Amino acid sequence: MLMVGVISTAALAAVGLSMQFMMVINVLMTLYVIGGNALISRFIGQRRKKRASSLLFTLVLFAVFLSFFVSIGGYYGSEWLYSIMGSEADVVEQGSIYFEILSLGLVLIFIDNLLYNALSAAGDTKSSLYIKLVSAFINAGLNYILIFGHFGFDAMGIAGAAYATIIAYLFNVIAYYILIKKLNAKLDFLPIIRVKDLIRTLKVGWSAALDRGISSLSFLLFVSIITAYGTAELAGYQVGLRIEGIAFMPGFGFAIAAMALVGQNIGAKELNKAYNLGVISGRIAYTFMGSVGIILIVFPEFLVTFFTQDKLTIAVASQYLILVGLAQIPLAIMFVYSAALRGAGATKITMYVNVGSLWFLRVVPSYIAFELGYEVIAIFIIMNVETLIKGIIFWYIYQKRNWLTTKI
Repeated sequence: MLMVGVISTAALAAVGLSMQFMMVINVLMTLYVIGGNALISRFIGQRRKKRASSLLFTLVLFAVFLSFFVSIGGYYGSEWLYSIMGSEADVVEQGSIYFEILSLGLVLIFIDNLLYNALSAAGDTKSSLYIKLVSAFINAGLNYILIFGHFGFDAMGIAGAAYATIIAYLFNVIAYYILIKKLNAKLDFLPIIRVKDLIRTLKVGWSAALDRGISSLSFLLFVSIITAYGTAELAGYQVGLRIEGIAFMPGFGFAIAAMALVGQNIGAKELNKAYNLGVISGRIAYTFMGSVGIILIVFPEFLVTFFTQDKLTIAVASQYLILVGLAQIPLAIMFVYSAALRGAGATKITMYVNVGSLWFLRVVPSYIAFELGYEVIAIFIIMNVETLIKGIIFWYIYQKRNWLTTKI
């Protein structure tokens, strides 16, 4: 995002908008990732490594099958996707170039997502850390070389960013394969296709996928409302969202911890321990995110200027960061407790809460505010009020403990 921002505001908005499309594609990944995560963590808790490994092999085949069709749709429909979002012509042009190339590497993204989550479910997050660190350096280095044209390469602009991303994912998949084939790995690729376990995975995953699908649609509509304000507002939102990632990535990390630990301890029949580990994960997450939220509130413009020098974009992104800085603690609670529920297999509960909250507390009020002529800051306020309410709802559901006895 930093390097693409140097090209143009349109390129910055195009790459940011592509992440919204990836949220929709994540719906299909959720179908097998969340259910697989819940099932693998229970198998590991029951010390059934072979059963978990055969399920992993089955899910890899399933991921390759799904990615084939999504790649075709993304490649041939990229321009249409940007157009229906109401993007301006230069954003459509830049975005279609980027997303066509990215679509060709979707099979790598599908497999990477599966292997990352499978290892996390097995309790191995350190290996993924090292792989992602190296991958990030590869991605950043190739961005510098391919976007701007260094070391004998032609300057490829936004297309270079897409190629760099695909190559980084290729490294991830190769690294995960080597790691998993080690004798002391917590998982393996056991070449047995277990249709029964795949069906169990999909039964858990379908409600999580439906949740994410409807949620992604609501996010797309939400972003299309912001897009209607103009390219600078869209770019400001996307930049603010990336900077906010500094705060909520720890939340995602402890959400993964909660999902794995809750699932493993339910598998081991340790229900109180499962509950308490989710609580501990939540406390650590909101301490981290709340602390970073203070930085977002105090230094918003300073952070934004690393991405762009456009004054209107800086103003919009700064407004966004101040508001989301105030919402980091309820966001942390939402991340961790919803992940813990998914780790227990209670994906229907999370679906009902997320869908109802996003549509009735975010999308509809935002559309009304836009139609009434309010500025984009009103949209950001609505977004943060919705986050606060959803955090309170998940806290209430979690402390009731009914989800601990969910059957898979």
